[in-house]
Amino acid sequence: MTDARLHSLARQGVAVWLDDISRQRLSSGGLADLRERGVVGVTSNPTIFAKALQSADDYSEQVRDLRARGVSLEEAVRSITTYDVRWACDVLAPVHKSTEGRDGRVSIEVDPRLAHRTVATVAEARALWWLVDRPNVMIKIPATQEGLAAITAAIAEGICVNVTLIFGLDRYDAVMDAYLTGLEHAHKNGIAVSDIYSVASFFVSRVDTEVDKRLDKIGGDEAQSLKARAAIANARLAYARYEQVVASERWQALEELGANRQRPLWASTSVKDENLPDTMYVSELVASDTVNTMPEGTIEAFADHGEVEGDTVRGRADDAQQVFDRLAELGIGYDDVIEVLEREGGEKFEKSWAELLDTVRDALDDGAPGQGAR
Repeated sequence: MTDARLHSLARQGVAVWLDDISRQRLSSGGLADLRERGVVGVTSNPTIFAKALQSADDYSEQVRDLRARGVSLEEAVRSITTYDVRWACDVLAPVHKSTEGRDGRVSIEVDPRLAHRTVATVAEARALWWLVDRPNVMIKIPATQEGLAAITAAIAEGICVNVTLIFGLDRYDAVMDAYLTGLEHAHKNGIAVSDIYSVASFFVSRVDTEVDKRLDKIGGDEAQSLKARAAIANARLAYARYEQVVASERWQALEELGANRQRPLWASTSVKDENLPDTMYVSELVASDTVNTMPEGTIEAFADHGEVEGDTVRGRADDAQQVFDRLAELGIGYDDVIEVLEREGGEKFEKSWAELLDTVRDALDDGAPGQGAR
């Protein structure tokens, strides 16, 4: 299979990251193969780790050792997940070196139960940064109100951060401000801002899932014409705000100090509606200085038949705003949609963490992670 289409994304300034990790993928050389094909980063989450534990026996030896040591459940989780992330960081180290730190990144998430506790989140981010102990790791911090202060504090210490769980434009503004503030503090602390990298993970498909559900209830031709349009419009508006920030005098002052731009990362880019093109959230969100993180299925689909027709984001903010104006006329309020998505997103993060805890607990109890929970 040709990877010319993946390389065409890179030429447009789009970095392709894999939204998946497993020890089987690492031990088999699967991640290294994807690296050679043009995948330049990895994101992880608790659900991904839980599925990996349930579907392979690669963890058996480590689980036996953890059980023999009598470690706590939380320590076992961190031992297992940081081991995989550390390994992935090593696999992507050549990319990290060749891109001078911009890519070759592997993300690991803080405990989402701490999402509304700033001090605890910072402590967790610091602990993960030390545990993985690789220059190309990124710590995922959710963009809750309390998380914003944690983002600033982590950046100020020189910790590279993947800000996750961003749905709305106002929250995205606050995330970018938190990053710039963190860089300003880091510079005052004598930390080289050129060593700090960050991405802001803006969730895509879930916006369509929520809006389209409401459009179906309304019915009619106008409602049907707006289906599968809100998510891309939202992302395009977010990119317009990113452009405003990097054009600001505040950012220019930081860039002169060597600061790196906090790239928008398009997350949740696999389509949820089988009637939609399976590469839609890739082809329609092509812009320089962006990251698109995809499950392997989407990467393979794009490598097979994805289309790149130049920049599909810049200059489309007005059209994107019209989508939400028309939705508002139908009674679908933007703020309400975002509020629902943020609440459900936080709940899903906590549920995902609980699933991982249960999976590791079962593995410690029966020593058979490849057989899944009993």
